Amino acid sequence: MDTRFEQPGNEFFHQPVLRQSVKEFLSLKSGDIAVDATLGLGGHTMDMMEAVGPKGHVYSFDQDLTHLEVARQRITEKFGTEGLGRITLIHSNFVSLQEKLLEAGVEITSVNGILFDLGLALPHLTRSERGFSFQHEGPLDMRMSREFTALTAADILNTYSEHDLADIFFQFGEERLSRRIAKAVVEFRRKDQFATTKQLEDLVFHAYPANLRHGKSHPATRVFQALRIAVNSELDVLEKVLPQAVTMLAPHGKLVAISYHSLEDRIVKHFLRSQTRDCICPPEVLRCECSATPVLSVLTKSPVTPTDEEIAENPRSRSAKMRVAEKI
Repeated sequence: MDTRFEQPGNEFFHQPVLRQSVKEFLSLKSGDIAVDATLGLGGHTMDMMEAVGPKGHVYSFDQDLTHLEVARQRITEKFGTEGLGRITLIHSNFVSLQEKLLEAGVEITSVNGILFDLGLALPHLTRSERGFSFQHEGPLDMRMSREFTALTAADILNTYSEHDLADIFFQFGEERLSRRIAKAVVEFRRKDQFATTKQLEDLVFHAYPANLRHGKSHPATRVFQALRIAVNSELDVLEKVLPQAVTMLAPHGKLVAISYHSLEDRIVKHFLRSQTRDCICPPEVLRCECSATPVLSVLTKSPVTPTDEEIAENPRSRSAKMRVAEKI
């Protein structure tokens, strides 16, 4: 058996985050229908396939063709070619989740479990040509998919106004020096155009006061996060897909969402809360005419986080927070 994908030195080696907790909360059984909205390299998807067995089916989404191909190879390696008959790999952003599932013949309220693992796949970070990380010299791209997204991080840096850049850095990166960095960006591009990750890393590093440049995280971390979110409209698509997921879930079906920063977690938390109340009107509405009834029951009073052992084995899991709800 070819096990190259299971070797830690391989760039496509994959350790699913919160693996055991995901399996326990999804509680899939033989014959179930499951959806992995964020296929990545296929770790959670293969766990789902094992749980639902030959009588069940898994539908997995990814907008990155490389991930789809690697996952296909890993699935074949584990389950044989017959395993491909138990899964449908869908090349799409999960914002089209309901549309694509209906096209594939999945009925509304028939899905027993849906997973959103919102983190980056390892190749996004290790492949310099993707431009997600300042650890490597590469183009300022940051697109999850070049097929579905035209705008790059370089486009934003080279064309957006100082005001809009500051908003992006503050809103999507929670960067408290957003205005200072935006001003430095505009000053830089008067003489040159942004093209590489190292250009941006260097600019942000020197935009920080000298006494703040050597903290726990690199000064450029939040700016890179902000640009990635802006390029891929990550928060917008997350807000749009969560109601679709609830629509597709069967009674007692589980919705599992793993987030990696406070902005994602806040969206998930507020959405789940909105679906558990009789009234979902905002507090400022004094006279409510809402006829909504609770749709979900939240199973995690506080988010599930990785153990110290998992963090030691897989440091990228340290910021993960998992929230789970069950459809009533």
